[in-house]
Formats: sequence, C-alpha cells, structure tokens
Amino acid sequence: MPRVRIPTPLRSLTDGQSTVQVDAATVAELVHNLEAAHPGFGERILDADGELRRFVNIYVDGEDIRFRDGFATPVTPSTEISIVPSVAGGAGEAQRPAPRVVSLG
Repeated sequence: MPRVRIPTPLRSLTDGQSTVQVDAATVAELVHNLEAAHPGFGERILDADGELRRFVNIYVDGEDIRFRDGFATPVTPSTEISIVPSVAGGAGEAQRPAPRVVSLG
C-alpha cells in the first residue's frame, strides 16, 4: 500500500502517526480512502468544490500532482506520498531595518 507522510498539523486526525498506509490506485482514491480511515482529513485538504486547497500540496514520489495528472496521478504500493501545507511568512516592512541615509555634501 502507498505510504502517506502526514504533516504535523494534521496528525491529530491520524492519532499522532507521522505516516499511514492507504490502499489506492490514484491520488483521488487515496484521498477518499484517507478520509474514510481518518474522518475530517478531506475537509482539511479539500475545498468546498472537492479541489485541493491552494495552500496544500500533494507530492507523489517527490513530484507535485499539480504538474502531473492531478488527482488522476497513479500510485503504486511502493509510492510515497507527502502532504505538505504551504508555509508563508517572513519579515514584513515594519521589521526591516530602515535604510541608511548617506550625506554626499
């Protein structure tokens, strides 16, 4: 069965497990079976239209499914799937040092 790496924010849905195995032939089937085995998972990674939330990435053997066949991307028993929530942030304008003013005269 394909092995799915679970990100820390979603491990409460998998009883703290960092990886789970889910039987599936495609990413769509994997997401469906992951929801069946761990209720609440689908609503955390899918939007109201059933599409992958824009801040969530799914990688199949290191490749983003958005650049493959999306939910139709095939998986095999040896496939490794990573679910990765996007991380944003950094120093905002208020946190950047003020520019130095240099007098030339």
